[in-house]
Amino acid sequence: MKTQVADLNFELLIPYSKIESRVTELAKQINIDYKGRTPVLVGVLNGSFLFTADLIKEIEIPVEVTFTKLASYYGGTSTTGKIRDDFDLAIDIKGRDIILVEDIVDTGNTLHYLIDKLKVRQPASIKACTLLLKPKALLKSIDELQYIGFEIEKEFVVGYGLDYKELGRNLKGIFRKVD
Repeated sequence: MKTQVADLNFELLIPYSKIESRVTELAKQINIDYKGRTPVLVGVLNGSFLFTADLIKEIEIPVEVTFTKLASYYGGTSTTGKIRDDFDLAIDIKGRDIILVEDIVDTGNTLHYLIDKLKVRQPASIKACTLLLKPKALLKSIDELQYIGFEIEKEFVVGYGLDYKELGRNLKGIFRKVD
């Protein structure tokens, strides 16, 4: 299956049915790991909004949800390396278990930035959950990254919340750029 988003062409990489199954598996693991606790899921906007919504629908333990907004792509097909911090958490996280929910981790710079920013607020724990991980693009390891949906190659992807020039977020699967 192929599609066009703005001026680029994409082909299906991960169908929605596989995403649904993997989200359910991740939620089951979170249910086990946080049994008896009430973690705070922190969705990183804009890209993680669909993943966060589907994930919380499958989590059976009590959970709170909030959002922050960070960006490093600014509409292009590669990270700029500069992180824009658009808005902060609206809740106190001191002593709380935090699960950061990302759409994609490639270099890891944004996730490192967010973890460092939140650690000074003294949460009980911080773990991260990402739908997609590009292991070959990581600049350094991220110990907090405990929940990974799919590992992909160093390629540009859209769909299921991820965008190109703010378009393509509504595609039901994950699509990779083709020449």
